[in-house]
Amino acid sequence: MSEDKKKVLRRLKTVEGHVRAVARMIEEDKYCIDIIHQTQAIKRAIDKVEEEILGRHLAGCVTTAIRSNDEGERERVIGELMALFKTNNKI
Repeated sequence: MSEDKKKVLRRLKTVEGHVRAVARMIEEDKYCIDIIHQTQAIKRAIDKVEEEILGRHLAGCVTTAIRSNDEGERERVIGELMALFKTNNKI
């Protein structure tokens, strides 16, 4: 398993732990603002996972497609990226 993949999986396990902690906080009627702080941390952690995956995709799949002689493949990956930016303009 590559180091990049291990890094993403570690981040996801951290997110999983945070989600469990938030569930416990809700079960224990913890202070709402404390719960929200934890859910915000989960969102940031998911954003980091997405950044890692997108970086790998750009360095691998997209670079290969752009260097390819297949114009359709180049257009396809560019279209995927444009769709990603349109649906989630924060990346």
